[in-house]
Amino acid sequence: MEEKEITNLITSTKKVVLSCIGKYLYERFYEAIDDVAQETYFRIYKALKKNQFNHSAKITTWAYTIAKNETFRMNEKLLREERKIVKLKPHIKEKYSENPEEEELQENLNKWLKKLPQKYRIVIMEYSVGKSEKEIAESLSLKQGTVKSRLYRGKKILEGLLKGVSR
Repeated sequence: MEEKEITNLITSTKKVVLSCIGKYLYERFYEAIDDVAQETYFRIYKALKKNQFNHSAKITTWAYTIAKNETFRMNEKLLREERKIVKLKPHIKEKYSENPEEEELQENLNKWLKKLPQKYRIVIMEYSVGKSEKEIAESLSLKQGTVKSRLYRGKKILEGLLKGVSR
């Protein structure tokens, strides 16, 4: 597929795909809309390259179905990450309950962490309790490079949030 064909495909299906994602993605996961849309178009591209679109349906109907499936996948993935965070919370509180100053620091950190997208939050939380990037990757079933980039990006987002407050 050429760039022009891909551009035309995205232009002709964008409304349908985004509408579908908005309809099926859980509201608390709206920060993942871009990720779902990207994965949807990646899957559409791969399928078209393999001639898997049989033209028995409209391209928009086919794209809608793929977007719906990707949205369900993302909901499940983010729910799994949420469950992992719930399991981590008692461990984090236990670690910081010894010192009142550290407890206050942890409360402030939790306030800022809530502002981060889920995928960055969980990595930073695990890192903050002393886990290595390798341990985090294993516990979250992610590649170590993914953990490293999420940790970096999460820290950058936090840094930006904190700079906004100090002005």
